[in-house]
Amino acid sequence: MTVTGAHQDGTGTSARTWLWWGRRRSAALDVGLGLVSAFECALEGVGFADKAAIPVPFGVLFGLVVGSVLVLRRRWPIAVVLVSIATTPAEMGYLMGVVGLYTLAASDVPRRITATLTGMSLAATLIVTFVRVRQDVSSAGFDPEPGAWYVPSMAGFMSLGLTAPPVLFGLYIGARRRLMESLRERADSLEQELSLLADRAEQRAQWARTEERTRIAREMHDVVAHRVSLMVVHAAALQAVALKDPQKAVKNASLVGDMGRQALTELREMLGVLRAGDGELRSAGPVPLAAVGAAAAAAAAAAAEDGPSLCDLEGLVGQSRQAGMVVELAVQGEARGYAPEVEQTAYRVVQEALTNVHKHAAGAKVLVRLAHRDAEVAMQVENGAPDASGAGAAAAGLPSGGNGLVGMRERVLGLGGVFVSGPTDTGGFRVSAVLPDREGYPETV
Repeated sequence: MTVTGAHQDGTGTSARTWLWWGRRRSAALDVGLGLVSAFECALEGVGFADKAAIPVPFGVLFGLVVGSVLVLRRRWPIAVVLVSIATTPAEMGYLMGVVGLYTLAASDVPRRITATLTGMSLAATLIVTFVRVRQDVSSAGFDPEPGAWYVPSMAGFMSLGLTAPPVLFGLYIGARRRLMESLRERADSLEQELSLLADRAEQRAQWARTEERTRIAREMHDVVAHRVSLMVVHAAALQAVALKDPQKAVKNASLVGDMGRQALTELREMLGVLRAGDGELRSAGPVPLAAVGAAAAAAAAAAAEDGPSLCDLEGLVGQSRQAGMVVELAVQGEARGYAPEVEQTAYRVVQEALTNVHKHAAGAKVLVRLAHRDAEVAMQVENGAPDASGAGAAAAGLPSGGNGLVGMRERVLGLGGVFVSGPTDTGGFRVSAVLPDREGYPETV
């Protein structure tokens, strides 16, 4: 049974290395109190032996045994108090009674048992003290009538003085110990919660960094892949007609330069947004890891505001036509303004689909459909099978990273849309996407 909690060390843990004592100091204290109590009871056993008419050595031995019970106060506080109550008529074990009551009150013993044993100890001490004081008054020759109040008053004062202070002090120490244990447990739980929150913040920050890296990679792929693909196609055509048609070669060279400048402009805008977001974080000094997600979202929103829109589809299709591709653009419904993220995603889907045609189906005819509906916008890019006329463009050797369709799918699904791609029955390829309008736009995006 845990009694006073003194066996616990400063960290709240207990080590069972000294029987029921947790620390060497506790064991030394109880052994010391037991020796003092045994010595006291042995001295008082001499007087007890005279009054009881028994041999003195027996009384001394009895006192040693009774007094040494105090060593067990932390393990069995109830037994110590009962022994002190039982030896009260023998007028021995005062130290054992005081320390036993303190230990009992400071322990985790139910309060009803503590109150019962305290009342028994108070009653036994009161009776013994009353009898002892009355005998002393009678032996001194005092008249009992005028001082009738003296004997009970002294008996009550002495019994309360031996019982109340240790009990009250033990209750205070026990309550204080339980409060400290409760505060320690709360501090441990708060530390664990803070650790969990820090781990979750780190996970969210890592997720935000991953999402931002993916977004940057997707934007870079869309910008660089399309522009550079067209530049490579024009460079291949320039090489083929350089000697035969110098005027057409000059025109193709001019187109290559224009596309290169456009690619550089888009890259500068994208890098400018990223540098601006990074500059804000640096100027703010050390920030929580969770703030990375907010910065990433802000950078994404800024990029969406400055990015391309559906109004630029005519120019996008025109660039592919200048590269020799046969492209038809069909628009259904009345054009209207959409959210910047929707317009940029729709533009990038068409752009990446045309880039894939340049890479994998040079010379194929392409049909681009754009439909404005009530609560959504739909786009479809379908190309036929490549023909022999595209061999020159294919000879340019355009590389493919295999991330175009993945990037388009991520963009569309991120806005709550639908994306479908696959080959057609005629040997071509079709890319279809449907994006919700502002009213249907997910709040979590």
